[in-house]
Amino acid sequence: MPKILLLNAGSSSVKWKLFEIDNEAVVAKGLVERMLTPEAKWEISYGKESAQETIPNLTYEQAAQLIITKLQELEITSLADIKAVGHRVVAGGHTFKQATLVDEEALDQIKQLSSHAPLHNPMEAKYIELMQAVMPKTPQYAVFDSRFFTDMPEVNSIYSLPYELTEKYGLRKYGEHGISHTYLSKRAATLLGKDLADLKMITLHLGSGSSVAALKDGKAYDTSMGFTPLTGLTMGTRAGDLDPALVPFLMAELNLDAKQVLELFNSKSGLLGLSGLSADMRDIDKAIAAGNKRAELALEIFINRVVKYVGSFYAELGGLDVLVFAGGIGENNRALRQKIAQKLACLGIVIDANLNQELAEGVISPADAKVTTLVVPTNEELAMVQEIKAVM
Repeated sequence: MPKILLLNAGSSSVKWKLFEIDNEAVVAKGLVERMLTPEAKWEISYGKESAQETIPNLTYEQAAQLIITKLQELEITSLADIKAVGHRVVAGGHTFKQATLVDEEALDQIKQLSSHAPLHNPMEAKYIELMQAVMPKTPQYAVFDSRFFTDMPEVNSIYSLPYELTEKYGLRKYGEHGISHTYLSKRAATLLGKDLADLKMITLHLGSGSSVAALKDGKAYDTSMGFTPLTGLTMGTRAGDLDPALVPFLMAELNLDAKQVLELFNSKSGLLGLSGLSADMRDIDKAIAAGNKRAELALEIFINRVVKYVGSFYAELGGLDVLVFAGGIGENNRALRQKIAQKLACLGIVIDANLNQELAEGVISPADAKVTTLVVPTNEELAMVQEIKAVM
């Protein structure tokens, strides 16, 4: 049976799924997480079988090879049956507006857009190259996160800079997690039995990388991320919103160049920088339980930034019909969902404690709530399969 292998490489993890092309059924799936740390581990599930193993300091290259090796060793599929490999790519700029067959020119353009997503595009380009080496006769496709946000209203997408520079250099908000926000918005509308175009919606993709999207008339209206995925919410290692004047200040005080300061903002800040412990919310929660005050502050700041963006987008949209929680943190951290909702109660956002604990997907707000709140496990891979099939 012909299949598509999907790779979704995040800043600290790689999720993958193997799909049947015809019926879009999942044949196998796996996750490699906490890469480059002593707690790095991989897991795989197929049919009724599953396996997992801790492999300290597992690299991205090793993870890619491991996926292919296990698919063959466990006799899940042959390489010949994999007719296409799809890759999530964060930054496509204005160059890519649909799923694209990756040739040498497209790969070069993806690399050139690395300045828009320095933590992602280089790694995603590397994964494409790794898979091309392992499966040289199998077409590789790229599906772009930024596509969802390319049609945002100009009032929400450009900066208050000289307009000539905006036009010349494409200085605008490109966003991230667009594949996820696309899936979440459509899935939420389906679960509610309503037309997406009729809903004012905010989707929260909360994970190692986190972003907020506002939707109006069925389209992206605003987003928390900007020219790069650095801005917006507090994230695992990314600072989120900050004053750009900090760049020359830290260059002078720490004797760093601009690239090194951006590395500080991208890789040593966020939950990791605030807590001094970890970029992983699960570790933050454990530290809080043990009485760690910096971990407690990191959580408070994370929640605060989410609340600020939801409140801002609520005002921009002129109200809100639907709020969606998703992403590794948004889907699994029930206590955090409750805390965020409590901060937003003034906007009519309320979560039912029992539904919040019981449901893995669906409405978790009371029936009489002003805003319908859902938890929706994101399925970027399925959305990617559908985009790739449309251009195969």
